[in-house]
Amino acid sequence: MSNLYRLRDFVVAATRAIDGEPPDEAAQLARIRPLLAELIAQDDWLPPDYAIPGPDYYRQYLLHADPLARLSVVSFVWGPGQRTPVHDHRVWGLVGVLRGAEISTSYFASPGGALIAGATERLERGDVTAVSPRLGDIHTVANAYDDRTSISIHVYGGNIGAVARAVFDPATGAQKPFISGYSNTAVPNLWSHGETGRRSS
Repeated sequence: MSNLYRLRDFVVAATRAIDGEPPDEAAQLARIRPLLAELIAQDDWLPPDYAIPGPDYYRQYLLHADPLARLSVVSFVWGPGQRTPVHDHRVWGLVGVLRGAEISTSYFASPGGALIAGATERLERGDVTAVSPRLGDIHTVANAYDDRTSISIHVYGGNIGAVARAVFDPATGAQKPFISGYSNTAVPNLWSHGETGRRSS
């Protein structure tokens, strides 16, 4: 049985970090980043049903959605060699690697419209990185391994499964709208086992 209270404590703390504050992306990222690092430092809490890779494509499982759509927490599960298309987010996000490793490659628009590949970043277990329209929002992500599953925990400043976003053709820069949705229809009940969080502040 997973120690689901760790996720519950994270959700409580992350919600407090944005609750009652004017929207300030930099401040929200700064407050939530260490909370996410603390969450992924322990790998005993993610329920098995939310860690299953798909046979052909990565899966994204909703773990928590704020009722006011200010925050969502998602597990991204990558089968061996799986990757995303080039895509954007349109809200801020934090990504922390729980298992395995990921490779993220950023893209930028050129004067001619095509996308130019930028920096490539390898994220190992325990690493946390940020994305947003302000910081750089277009990238592709791949499992760093061809022989094992990798899992990352994502936190977004919105309900990412309902956000209208785009995938890109790197050769032309052409955009195709999409709404990702989620791979699951049920989410963990974080408040089914006692108090609403162990964090005292």
